[in-house]
Amino acid sequence: MNDQFYRMKRMPPYVIAEVNAMRHAARLAGQDIIDLGMGNPDQPPPQHVIDKLCEVAAKPDAHGYSQSKGIPGLRRAQAGYYARRFGVELDPDTEVVVTMGSKEGLSSLATAIIAPGDVVLAPNPSYPIHTFGFIIAGATIRSVPTTPDEHYWESLERAMNYTVPRPSVLVVSYPSNPTAETVELPFYERLVAWAKENQVWIVSDLAYSELYFDGKPTRSIMEVPGAKDVAIEFTSMSKTYSMAGWRMGFAVGNRQLIAALTRVKSYLDYGAFTPIQAAACAALNGPQDIIETNRELYHKRRDVMVEAFGRAGWDIPPPPASMFAWAPLPPALKSMGSLEFSKQLLTQAQVAVAPGVGYGENGEGYVRIAMVENEQRLRQAARNIKRYLQSVGVNSSAA
Repeated sequence: MNDQFYRMKRMPPYVIAEVNAMRHAARLAGQDIIDLGMGNPDQPPPQHVIDKLCEVAAKPDAHGYSQSKGIPGLRRAQAGYYARRFGVELDPDTEVVVTMGSKEGLSSLATAIIAPGDVVLAPNPSYPIHTFGFIIAGATIRSVPTTPDEHYWESLERAMNYTVPRPSVLVVSYPSNPTAETVELPFYERLVAWAKENQVWIVSDLAYSELYFDGKPTRSIMEVPGAKDVAIEFTSMSKTYSMAGWRMGFAVGNRQLIAALTRVKSYLDYGAFTPIQAAACAALNGPQDIIETNRELYHKRRDVMVEAFGRAGWDIPPPPASMFAWAPLPPALKSMGSLEFSKQLLTQAQVAVAPGVGYGENGEGYVRIAMVENEQRLRQAARNIKRYLQSVGVNSSAA
């Protein structure tokens, strides 16, 4: 028998998993690892959300199959969020579908709209699902830059002119995971016009919609008039409401894409557990204090990390958004490569980060740092890193 299944052949070993396995082994050995590798929020959801989950879970009739597309109240709540936050009107019945996190939604959409051999334009570096969700569905990926400058637009034009078959889908994600780059509304306006001219679907991942800093709110592609003609957008409750393990997300936008996604999901799942959906309604419709609280929390952590790591000898550009910093390797260690550098930090400094090469070949030379430990732990990480850098001959300021 052939021991290599077709889709497994198209999926290389997950580079980040190698560092994760080392981190797990170190912890089993009793080491105190400061984990800045995974974007796993360390704060709980609001108490009223947890209370709603418990309240509905206590009802005898709440434990059957739910609705794959999401209960009506939750779809209305998400439409309400877009109206409040972005001034965008959505039809909860035809332009909103609930997903089990944005990862599931993206992969189910790929299953719905991709035929083997279709070409998808995806950023490099990018979060793995932005490429592998489509690769698993049979697509061929052509990479475009993540940085939204003129080189980005030139790459799009080259891709349309010299790719056979012509690309049918473009993936965008701002604030970017892993680079934390952001865009303003004129970028989306130009993108929508480009997509219409070239007959390309746009898949936008807005998972970090509320984690922005320095008073510059993130924008949604749905704010552009006519965006619904060509675009679908995914959001998640994971970071906004500290509900990562609850697996609650949404897709909104183009009715044809929403219908295709909804139809595929109807074959694959019965929807999220009803009490979780009810609690998600409570999050979206109730007090929104947690959004500003989380934003301030990550903002403070960002400033502490940039300052402390800088004094340790590692200069990191402050990210404008998201819960991540995209950090170039210290110049003296650049030849080491991001994977080896990540391993060295883990074994020599007891600090876990994610190697940039795990997000695509253009991520080489960087690591992604998740701001998911408190300020005290971030300062401890800086002290550990300082000792490591000094041990390999990299000078640092007084910490």
